[in-house]
Amino acid sequence: MHLIVLELEPTSCRGGQEIVLFDVCRGLAQRGHTISLVYTKEGNLLEQYQKFCSHVIKANLFTIYPPQYSFHFIADIWNLNSNIPVTENSVLLSNQYQDTFFARALSLSKNIPLVCYLHLPPSHRILVRHTETKNVKQVLRESYIRWQWQTGLKGVKQFIAVSNQTKQEWVKNGYPEDRIEVVHNGINLEINASPNNFYLRRKEWNILEDTRVISYVGRLDPEKGLETLIKAFAILLKSGAKTQLLIAGKPINEDEEYQKSLEQLTIDLGINNYVSFLGHITNTTNLYQVSDVTVLPSLWSEPFGRVIVESMACGTPVVASCIGGIPEILTGEFQKGLFEPGNERDLSDTLNQIINWRENDSQLGKRCREHVLKNFSLDKMIDGVEKVLERRFSSARN
Repeated sequence: MHLIVLELEPTSCRGGQEIVLFDVCRGLAQRGHTISLVYTKEGNLLEQYQKFCSHVIKANLFTIYPPQYSFHFIADIWNLNSNIPVTENSVLLSNQYQDTFFARALSLSKNIPLVCYLHLPPSHRILVRHTETKNVKQVLRESYIRWQWQTGLKGVKQFIAVSNQTKQEWVKNGYPEDRIEVVHNGINLEINASPNNFYLRRKEWNILEDTRVISYVGRLDPEKGLETLIKAFAILLKSGAKTQLLIAGKPINEDEEYQKSLEQLTIDLGINNYVSFLGHITNTTNLYQVSDVTVLPSLWSEPFGRVIVESMACGTPVVASCIGGIPEILTGEFQKGLFEPGNERDLSDTLNQIINWRENDSQLGKRCREHVLKNFSLDKMIDGVEKVLERRFSSARN
């Protein structure tokens, strides 16, 4: 199999979808498949891609805007046609649906099937939600770009969704159910592991032994429900619990005003001495390992929630909103970690029930890791993607 992948920026610093693609590509290469990478912006994973890819080629852009950039678009298609040969088992994979206009043009020029990864729900909801704060030029730009990916998506032969919830949201928007396969994300269980010495690791972070640590890892964005988390934490503190809240992540689009509003909320609630904003941290494993509970308080339809499986693989249980694809991860006994989105009282009560697990149920951390090992391993994700692609090859040849 020869897989040509489109990745806007091969980096581990933006979010989970870039890491997922890298893990899939490297895993498929290790199984003997040929991988070619097309990207537009250099990222910190580029050098690692070069170690296993047969071709690594930079394009100018995947979206035409402004319209006069059409020349660069055509030149990129011509260049890729000349420099990346195809075989009967070649397929093109776009890692995000916003790039499918370019992907469709390239797949048509090479006469190979187009597959699209669905890491997010349909974007029109996001665009509409923020339209009121944008000027006419911004709205026209987004409308033009949206037309492009809507056109591109018409050429997709197969979709891979990261959760059943994400699949159903695309089906509700008119995309054929039989073309969307679900492959849950998987993670590297060697990187995400339980600490050898929990209390020594806590000491390195200057955390007192009797303090309970609640952590959040992700972007600082209103749709992530951080206000709900901070208010719930304030309720928990008032109950007499000796706790600390660690928030790791940066504001979306470098919006420092939003972070300041969160910091002000902690001051208004009188809990600022118990809340730390850590900024972006490269090694999230260390934070999971020193935490008692990780919280994902999302208000939007979270497609998967990679943070959940990363934390559980480190032996740290998770409390998360019952929304999007999250309930597909927190199944069985772990459903007790689900709470009503936006309900700080429910979140506080749920945290209170779980936060003392080290004394009340010392094997919970072990069961968390076993749950991830069984359901969300790297091999299981690569197996799923490989099967979807091989079925597409078979139907394409027939």
